[in-house]
Amino acid sequence: MKRYLTIIFIFLSVIFIISGIRLDLYWSGIAGWGLAFVCLIFAAYYSKYIPNERKRRKSKL
Repeated sequence: MKRYLTIIFIFLSVIFIISGIRLDLYWSGIAGWGLAFVCLIFAAYYSKYIPNERKRRKSKL
């Protein structure tokens, strides 16, 4: 499940940015970009759980 969190957080950041721009309220753009930035930090953190194909091939040899 952790390998899919990177993709989930990237999609959440896109949704936050689009909704922040579309709402057109006073602080919605800043809040949207802030939430998107936090989601991208989490996406970068969970990217270490994506399996590396090179390590799998070397371990099989």
